[in-house]
Amino acid sequence: LLRPRQTFTATTSEVRSTWLTPMLVLSITALLVVLVSGYLKTRAAMMGEVALPPDWQYWTPEMQNNYMQAQQLTQGKVFMYVIPLVNAWSGLWAGWIILGGLLHLGSTLLGGRGSMQGALNITAWATLPFAVRDMLKVVYMLSASHAITSPGLSGFATSAFMAQVLARTDIFLFWSIALLIIGFSIADGLPRGKAVVGVVVVALLLLAAQAGLGTVLSGLSGAAVQRPF
Repeated sequence: LLRPRQTFTATTSEVRSTWLTPMLVLSITALLVVLVSGYLKTRAAMMGEVALPPDWQYWTPEMQNNYMQAQQLTQGKVFMYVIPLVNAWSGLWAGWIILGGLLHLGSTLLGGRGSMQGALNITAWATLPFAVRDMLKVVYMLSASHAITSPGLSGFATSAFMAQVLARTDIFLFWSIALLIIGFSIADGLPRGKAVVGVVVVALLLLAAQAGLGTVLSGLSGAAVQRPF
């Protein structure tokens, strides 16, 4: 995080995979966020408080009513801890593989000379800023005594889709993008301009895909009452 050029140079010189350490750190910080958030949501539910999604104002009255009914049926540990943790870990590991693969493809098309293993190593180390974000989330939630309902810049959204985009947009995203640019320019021998184009294009595509999927899922969650297992 403090000396990225030295880190990526050392990582590039390694012939083995070095992605395990950063991915384990990210997995642990994601676990902490889920545990703290689940505890605070459970306590809020016991006190009759309900956390509303960031795009709540764009839902129809019927969707809002169904969501409130669903919240009453999903107060168990499975919904508070197990499912969020599975979602967090699966998103983390699948997202790492997809991002690394797309960045490797883009780098190759732009003339990069790196390998898939190198791309996965760089992607894992370059996403460590999100571990810092997770720790700040934990500190904030513990100090504020409530879960985060409007992450990122989602409070400035004017539509459901933009709420999903802005929820994933913060200084840590730009920090990670900057690290990816540095890493791929060093490991794959790309000129700085090509590294910027490759990383930014892939990041925007993934951000749009995640926001679109999030919009669909939030709409489905409000369209019908979710039944407990």
